[in-house]
Amino acid sequence: MVESEVDASAGAAAATATAVLTAPLSLEGGLAAELRPANLVQRVLSLFRNVRPGADLSQFQLPATFNLPKSQLQLYGEGVYCAGEDYLSRCARGKDSLERLMAVVAWSISTTRPPIFGFAPYNPVLGETHHVSTGSLHVLLEQVSHHPPVSALHATDDGRNVELVWCQNPVPKFHGTSIEATVNGKRQVKLPKFNETYEVDCPNLLIRLLPAPSVEWSGTVRIACKESGLEAELSYHRSRSFLGIGGDARCVNGKVFRSSSGSQETVCEIDGHWDRTVSLKDVRSGEVSVLYDAKRAIGILITPEVKDEEGLSSSESAVVWSEVSKAILAKDWEKASEAKRQVEGRARKLDKERNERGEVWMPKHFSLSQDKNGNWECWPLEKSVRPAPIIVPSS
Repeated sequence: MVESEVDASAGAAAATATAVLTAPLSLEGGLAAELRPANLVQRVLSLFRNVRPGADLSQFQLPATFNLPKSQLQLYGEGVYCAGEDYLSRCARGKDSLERLMAVVAWSISTTRPPIFGFAPYNPVLGETHHVSTGSLHVLLEQVSHHPPVSALHATDDGRNVELVWCQNPVPKFHGTSIEATVNGKRQVKLPKFNETYEVDCPNLLIRLLPAPSVEWSGTVRIACKESGLEAELSYHRSRSFLGIGGDARCVNGKVFRSSSGSQETVCEIDGHWDRTVSLKDVRSGEVSVLYDAKRAIGILITPEVKDEEGLSSSESAVVWSEVSKAILAKDWEKASEAKRQVEGRARKLDKERNERGEVWMPKHFSLSQDKNGNWECWPLEKSVRPAPIIVPSS
């Protein structure tokens, strides 16, 4: 067995590399305002000219011109550590189980970020990590499998009020005129002081190529707490527009209910738009309140920065992909393509050498298992996450 060989393989290359951190995906400005090349739709369509409907795109090689200047690990992490209003800490402050469940629902919606049509993050290499702190919350991610791609996340705060454990496996498939990425795996929000664990699903990402190009979140998200018997079900609706005109995009609605003896008692109704506001209606009293405000949560987000350069690991996403990101930001596509080939080439070389030696790669920060149905599960090896060399500055 061999642990996280990204550190060993990247040694010389990472020794001179610096971390490149870019603006998170937000409602206003950021990367979306910068990435608007000409003829984007035609370029995207040309990519899938020889791809058959139903094909699994998890190993599809995307040219650097279609990459966001960041890794998928960073996008997962930003959903946790980049937030205007701190919805996560509210989860541990609820006075009762219903209030805590609603806080988890609001936080879950806050992790939904505006995707950008025609662009995708880098596929993380095996053993790649991403480690960031914001205030007292410390977040650590690791790519624990490359084929299929499986990412693990662990986050804890200094007060032991909340803990996150994720294990995510995206499966993108091509459907002729669209691509849909289903995100499999568990997302857990643990509140140790109340001995509660919330299981949280993730919506699917739908990319429409024809007749009108668009990208949106869709599908059903279930949030459940076995300890209290409370559950929430959210539906992210697909836009019903015609040729890009009309339709109610980014709509989300659902309910909160209590399950007992096979029956369901609806407690609250949820309705709104994840990029605007989402309201909560008490079924008994009829009282309506604001559950989530996107402008306050993800309107304008702060870009992380390096606090301790010596503490950076060579497996850190912002270091591993630094040369690629620099070239993309400079719009030097030839250099970006070459730098990307080098990163992926080193990973393939390591994989080949391990196979020749008969070694089995093991994650550095997580244990990993797969059941007979192909579902992945991860457990952090440490009880808490240490402070990170990368931080999100306070506003």
